[in-house]
Amino acid sequence: MRHGLWPDEDHATEAPLVLEQRHGPYEVLVLPRDDGCLAGFIEVGERNYAEGCETTPVAYIEGWWVDEDVRRTGAGRALVRAAEERAIARGHREIASDAVIDNRVSILAHRALGFDEVERQVCFRKDLR
Repeated sequence: MRHGLWPDEDHATEAPLVLEQRHGPYEVLVLPRDDGCLAGFIEVGERNYAEGCETTPVAYIEGWWVDEDVRRTGAGRALVRAAEERAIARGHREIASDAVIDNRVSILAHRALGFDEVERQVCFRKDLR
């Protein structure tokens, strides 16, 4: 599922490093299937700052994936709701997330779940080697 969400990452190498580098509370919530396999996950942590937010720290959805065969069934909504409940229990007043600017499906899903779009950006890099 992580590969479906982030296809360019070397997950065997990078996932443990990402989890080690997280500062503050961080959790991966999963959506089980009846057969014991997983149908989705949501990675939620907190950040000191998130665009458009007024409070700090802010709960942050770092990653969110639902298998195609269970999309549009409420599975994604259930994962986001679990992340929201976790955030509320930790005393957060806001939860933030992001989507790649051309990921129309993710943007529409966020909007359907009550997220407000607060900013669009294009990021750049330059190799100096």
